[in-house]
Amino acid sequence: MEAKLHNKRPKHLNLIKIRQPLPAVVSILHRISGVLLFFPGIPLLLCGLQMLLQSPESFGILQGYLHHPMIKLMALLPLWFFVHHLCAGIRHLFLDLHIGVALPQARASSKLVFVAGFVLTVMVGLMLW
Repeated sequence: MEAKLHNKRPKHLNLIKIRQPLPAVVSILHRISGVLLFFPGIPLLLCGLQMLLQSPESFGILQGYLHHPMIKLMALLPLWFFVHHLCAGIRHLFLDLHIGVALPQARASSKLVFVAGFVLTVMVGLMLW
């Protein structure tokens, strides 16, 4: 009997083909966005802060970088990381307080995190342009 069960087990898991529920996707993206905010996010932020405070010339160089359309476009991705991480973090705080733990509520709050993250990113992105 044990030999039959052993033969039916998968030899490897294809993580691309496994379909995760929406709350799991939000949780995974929350962790990934946190890691990406930490590195390279913090070093880039500190580099920009150093250029901001170093001298008037380096401040002008930083302004030139930040006014470039390609840099503005590339800034939307870290902005989404931050907004998604913030919204998902608030969701996780509510879950820790046992608010919205039931499956329908968890799915609804996951959808809300995606919508809020997208809308807030678009709003702040429009303010950048």
